[in-house]
Amino acid sequence: MVSFDHRDPGTGESVWEAAGVRERGASWEPGPEIRHLVVLAAHPDDETLGAAGLLARAEAQGIRTSVVVATAGEGSHPDSSVRTRAELAAARRLELVEATAHAAPSAAVHLLGLGDGQLREQRDELLSSVGSILAATRGPTVVCAPWRGDGHRDHRILGEVAAALVDDDPRLRLLEYPVWAWHWADPREDDPLPWDRVVALHLTAQETAAKQRALRSHRSQVEPLSDRPGDEPVLHARMLAHFERDVEIFVDGGTRTTARDGAPSLPAEFFDDFYSGRADPWGFETRWYEERKRALTLAALPRRRFASTLEVGCSTGVLTAELAGRSDRVLGIDIARAPLEVARRRLGPAVELGTFRTPHEWPTGRFDLVVLSEVGYYWGARDLELGIWRAVDSLTDDGVLVACHWRHPVPEYPTTGDEVHAALLTLSGLVTIARHEEEDFVLDVLVPPPGDSVARQEGLL
Repeated sequence: MVSFDHRDPGTGESVWEAAGVRERGASWEPGPEIRHLVVLAAHPDDETLGAAGLLARAEAQGIRTSVVVATAGEGSHPDSSVRTRAELAAARRLELVEATAHAAPSAAVHLLGLGDGQLREQRDELLSSVGSILAATRGPTVVCAPWRGDGHRDHRILGEVAAALVDDDPRLRLLEYPVWAWHWADPREDDPLPWDRVVALHLTAQETAAKQRALRSHRSQVEPLSDRPGDEPVLHARMLAHFERDVEIFVDGGTRTTARDGAPSLPAEFFDDFYSGRADPWGFETRWYEERKRALTLAALPRRRFASTLEVGCSTGVLTAELAGRSDRVLGIDIARAPLEVARRRLGPAVELGTFRTPHEWPTGRFDLVVLSEVGYYWGARDLELGIWRAVDSLTDDGVLVACHWRHPVPEYPTTGDEVHAALLTLSGLVTIARHEEEDFVLDVLVPPPGDSVARQEGLL
């Protein structure tokens, strides 16, 4: 643990500027797949110092935001003669709410109420509380926590807890923000930042201004409590200069990968070539294997009828036609144009069809049935995760996700059917209410928890 005193002048911002702090990190911003940003702070003001600009960016992009603060920061002025620890805690909680409103007015604020300076002793409570909040998030989530190398014990413990939770949940990506490292580290000597893993969010003028307003809200930290010794500001002007930048720096802690790395998704050209000159290359219309598999898929549907169905990878529309008999509206999408022309002749105007380079292109709207049939193994590891999250986000609150895939390995495919379904069960946050597995294919029916069976839905239990 680094030993430093916040009252020291520290490393000037001009030193970091000369070291190229604005240019060294790879540019990054939250992508369209991100559904939730959770900023963890050991004390009120950490979230503003490290990630107020990111909170503002996420808010503008419609990403759900949460701020989780472990302590009330009651130990910030141990020698104060004008404020008790309880008074400081009350003031800092109010400042936190005000500051968050400047950066991300819609953010949910969670105050865990643990002891300032005591996170190591309360690690179990911290792990449980933060874990419960992260478990309730849905879809791809960025977790932003203090950098474990920041030199403050509470920051290190919270960063370690965040890293452990991210490692257990592949929906999560960890970014760590330095706070006190800008004060005690010196890039001219032994710069501790792992610059090969640093990413930079370049802020707009509006985001920079919002961050400054949020910082000024932490009055107990940026202004003296009184003119007496012990009441000096914790964040003096020299320290605050680091946070007047128009860039926020994060150490990328990454995410756990569930599918095998390296193999990219199959491109659209692969399917264009595959369908060239062939109206039914898979034998959908002629093979008993395909007819039987469709019958099992339809029989596994937990409802007689659906309001709106999305079929991803609809190909020539053979399954699409049968889904149309169970749905008020069907949208079938595929990456290749040739099979969609066959599907249009088969289905007529009653069914909507569209070309989408999934998973990066995805239709808008929500559906109470999403079907992923023989499509997931075409996606590489990252795209498979993205495709699952896209599918889950397309579901209504009571929607049904059906997945069916060939289990035998195909050399050209980046993943296997078993890997697709393992990722679905791990990533989706859904529960399985029906599963059919045989040597050739696996079929899963997944719904949001608690996952009532058909008999239970109909009052038989």
